[in-house]
Formats: sequence, C-alpha cells, structure tokens
Amino acid sequence: MAAKPKKKAATETHDSIEEQTAAFLRAGGQIQQIATGVTGQQNLAGPRQIVLGKPADK
Repeated sequence: MAAKPKKKAATETHDSIEEQTAAFLRAGGQIQQIATGVTGQQNLAGPRQIVLGKPADK
C-alpha cells in the first residue's frame, strides 16, 4: 500500500497565492471587498416542512 503524499508547507501555499494574486492584478484584474456576512451561496433547496406525529386518518 502506498503512503499518502504529504501536504505542501503552508509557506509554499502562501507564496503560490501571493504570486497568483500579483499575476491577476498585473493582468488588469480588480479585487472587490465584500461586506461581512454576505455570501455567494444560493439556497436552492427551499423551505423544509416536517410533520411530527402520526398522519390523520381520512
């Protein structure tokens, strides 16, 4: 059984993100500041209703 590959050091990840961000800005990209509490996730499921107890006889 092969061993799991080790995760990269956090400094490598940090450096990679910094390089990608710099490239994005050089290419003319802009960074938007989003207000705290705002999310891009959409609630597609809709409201859920649960019924407690036995169903009524008809």
